[in-house]
Amino acid sequence: MRLQIDNARLLCPANGWDEAGSLLIEDGKIAEIGKVTGKADETIDADDLCLSPGLIDLRVKTGEPGAEQKETLATASRAAVAGGVTSMVVMPDTNPVIDDVALVQFIANRGKETAKTRVYAAGALTKGLKGEAMAEMGLMSDSGAVFFTNGDLPISDASVLRRTMAYAASCGALVSSRADDHALAKSGVMNSGALAARIGLSGLPREAEWIGLARDLLLAEATKCTLLVDQVSTARSIEMIKAARARGVKVWASVAAHHLFFNELDVGDYLTYCKVNPPFRSEEDRQALIDALAHGEIDAVVSAHDPQPPEEKRLPFAEASFGAAGLETVLSALLVLVQDERLSMLDALMPLTASPANIIGVPQGQLKEGAPADLILFDPEKPWFCEREHLRSRSLNSPFDGRRMVGRVMRTIIGGETVFERET
Repeated sequence: MRLQIDNARLLCPANGWDEAGSLLIEDGKIAEIGKVTGKADETIDADDLCLSPGLIDLRVKTGEPGAEQKETLATASRAAVAGGVTSMVVMPDTNPVIDDVALVQFIANRGKETAKTRVYAAGALTKGLKGEAMAEMGLMSDSGAVFFTNGDLPISDASVLRRTMAYAASCGALVSSRADDHALAKSGVMNSGALAARIGLSGLPREAEWIGLARDLLLAEATKCTLLVDQVSTARSIEMIKAARARGVKVWASVAAHHLFFNELDVGDYLTYCKVNPPFRSEEDRQALIDALAHGEIDAVVSAHDPQPPEEKRLPFAEASFGAAGLETVLSALLVLVQDERLSMLDALMPLTASPANIIGVPQGQLKEGAPADLILFDPEKPWFCEREHLRSRSLNSPFDGRRMVGRVMRTIIGGETVFERET
């Protein structure tokens, strides 16, 4: 089957392309780009829509296995393809925890059976995510785990973290760590500051992120481990990462898309859909994250998709669960910044495509002859209104609910096959 897409705006951050042209797909891979000479079995007129690599999301939570009422791989992938996400990495904090080879293989097989997207597993750093005994990273890596993390439970014992980082370095594995100090942050529910004090909520201090980050960077430096700092949320954290890179530390950094869109004021009248961890920070921090993204200091933007059912969100703010559904809004959150002229189109797409592909070592993420034909056609200026009841996730806890958005995915293609097409 040869599929040709004509009259598209070809966007490829990996190659610096932003030009009009066509693309030919054959046997699930990109066969020709630009001026197509081959003969196609089917032709799609893009009508000047943007054609880019599909998005790669490095942080997606599902409830499968163990809490399928929140989300399954199938329902998460349904939301993913509607948002342009063609590859997603699922976190290990399931029940049971993804901490052995059998469960890594279960995720891979289950993804192939039920999901519309490509599904990759992140393995647990420690057994049961308890922060005590190191999980078998070598075997899980051989079985397809793309990196290792303790999820939302940072390892409090520095000696355990050092051993895991040293072992990861010895076998070439990537470690992802949430920068946090649990002793400082354990009772907080929103950003610590004047607003939290005024509305009577306990704070999650920025110092917890800085202390945790300083430790993680020092241990990565000492062990020569490659580190992915998960969900940076403050300006000072960016400066700490820049300083570590200058010393030769191998460190990547990600930010959640919602941290580029919201600040602590959006908590408003105790809106539990805006209760996330790390929390929405100050406007100064938000602006610093956008600037860092524009200057290439943030490597990946993640959806931080964390579905929570209504019974865990429709509670008093202090009692509600952390988490936000984000697979369908991650691209729009970046396109708002393009519309505001804070980012170029290629700068917005780089941390969603080529850069995360480079981090986990997969061939997707670029328009290149021979690369997998994982592609999205999107209208960067199409306005839409985010309404939670129209989202495709099983749990609908989106902080974007009721917001006017811009940018809409019109078609998603994976391996040359259309897996999503929006009705116009």
